[in-house]
Amino acid sequence: MSTMLYAMPIAEYHHWAGPWLLLVPLFWLALIFFAVVLLRRTVLRRHCAPFGDSPLAVLGRRYAQGEIDADEYRARRAVLTEQHEGRGKQPKP
Repeated sequence: MSTMLYAMPIAEYHHWAGPWLLLVPLFWLALIFFAVVLLRRTVLRRHCAPFGDSPLAVLGRRYAQGEIDADEYRARRAVLTEQHEGRGKQPKP
């Protein structure tokens, strides 16, 4: 009879982990996936132009297509190159 008492809890302990056995690894895979997507969207986009072409390329294309004349092209190019060169400089007090 004492053998039967010790065997009962072991026989009742065989429960399957249920859906948690599959959901926990899926949760971690989803978390890693979204972290990679978030990093790609934030870090990699900083190095690329937001709309594909740089402002100087758009200006050159508009000049080549005849949308703007030479004087307007030079004036806008001067403004754009001044902004681009001035990014790394500190303002003088």
